[in-house]
Amino acid sequence: MVISVASGKGGTGKTTVSTNLAWTAANQEPVAFIDCDVEEPDSHFYLKPAWTGESEVKVSVPSVDGGCCDGCGACAEFCKFNALAAIKGGVLVFAELCHSCGGCKMVCPKDCIEMAERRVGLVKSGNASGILVKQGLLDIGEPMAVPIIKELKKELPGCLTIIDCPPGTSCPMIETVTGTDFCLMVTEPSPFGLHDLALAHEVADEIGVSHGVVINKSSEHDSLIEEFCSKSNIPVLGRVPFSMETAVICSRGDLAVEVDPAMKTRFEDILKEVESFAQAAYDTQR
Repeated sequence: MVISVASGKGGTGKTTVSTNLAWTAANQEPVAFIDCDVEEPDSHFYLKPAWTGESEVKVSVPSVDGGCCDGCGACAEFCKFNALAAIKGGVLVFAELCHSCGGCKMVCPKDCIEMAERRVGLVKSGNASGILVKQGLLDIGEPMAVPIIKELKKELPGCLTIIDCPPGTSCPMIETVTGTDFCLMVTEPSPFGLHDLALAHEVADEIGVSHGVVINKSSEHDSLIEEFCSKSNIPVLGRVPFSMETAVICSRGDLAVEVDPAMKTRFEDILKEVESFAQAAYDTQR
């Protein structure tokens, strides 16, 4: 079973929830944790894996033979991402914009284009107290996270897998959530949290992934989220109370469930709820 942990905005505590859930689950069953927040991965601060391997992630980009190309512009006209520009007597390639579809090579009338490999980041693997950990890291200056996310999700283990998604609702989040069995959305009881939860809910509905909510920084303002979830038929599967003590634990890079017995019990309860709803969604999809 694959559970993605998402949030409509950054700063809601998505990684805090996903890492604590993974540690809690690992005390009961084999668990894998995949950090798909490849622009700013930080799960390793909490899980502290021993890295055992890494591999480069490469994409295909066009390489134009200048001696052959006459600048006809067929490739540039085809590319809707503006990764090629026809100039007098040739073509400029903007590799960072290329989506590796290979269409430019197909439409070139003189067969002047070959596809070349270009590195965009890394995938690291390791182990953290029995948790299989994979983490992607986008190279500095690279604009597209999706190729690394695809590589991270290419071969999923057969055990319970928790995926930490990129924040927001753009292409990286959509690529990460798509194909998972259940999405746990982490939100906070604030107007911004509500606004971006609504966006994430709409995305999950559109791609057909069942989902539920955990309210982090839970307070007397939870009704803001609860009313929306009730109207939208989204189950609230748990609450993590606003706590200075928990904030201090996280700031040290520790897992709250390892330090605070009350938080350990709370995440055990959240895990039961999440697995129950996720299993129901999994059985329905199968």
